[in-house]
Amino acid sequence: MLLLALDTATPAVTVALHDGDDIIASSSQVDARRHGELLLPAIDRVLADAGRKLDAVTGIVVGIGPGPYTGLRVGLMTADTFGLALGVPVHGVCTLDALAYAADLPGPFVVATDARRKEVYWARYADSRTRVTGPAVDRPADIAEQVRDLPAVGAGALLYPETFPRAHEPEHVSAAALARLAAERLAAGEELPAPRPLYLRRPDAQVPKNYKVVTPK
Repeated sequence: MLLLALDTATPAVTVALHDGDDIIASSSQVDARRHGELLLPAIDRVLADAGRKLDAVTGIVVGIGPGPYTGLRVGLMTADTFGLALGVPVHGVCTLDALAYAADLPGPFVVATDARRKEVYWARYADSRTRVTGPAVDRPADIAEQVRDLPAVGAGALLYPETFPRAHEPEHVSAAALARLAAERLAAGEELPAPRPLYLRRPDAQVPKNYKVVTPK
């Protein structure tokens, strides 16, 4: 097994290689506006650090969000393209699940990432491997009664301490956690989600209402 894992659902552009036993190379950069510029060089760097060629990859793992439309589609399109070119399966993993896995907290807790527009993407977990609600997108004040007493991880939790007073690291997802979680689930015979995006809301760019179509005479 050689899994190439990547995620662009948060400001982190993160890539890792998993050889079936553990991570053999990884890279993470935080830049919310340069996912498209940073992802392919990061993949090249991780492969070089591991001393592996792209054609040795046996599967792709990609974070499916939730996340903003523009950043999220960079990772998903790259994963789909590599999967088609290499003829290997592409597996999806919820980005919040990977954050929960990395947090490795013993009891109930919350994962929240920044959804912009003064909202968060969030989900509640029974433990680091078991999601019990979500993912959803909400204003922090609207969910305060549900989450205030729970530990929380993620950039969204750190951004709104009045709603998440027990917030702590990790702030962003890592492809290393994504790959470890996927490898664990695949080894257990679990079927991973399809690599389809969890947007949870409509993109910012939309056709204006009452749009007038002009056709040539």
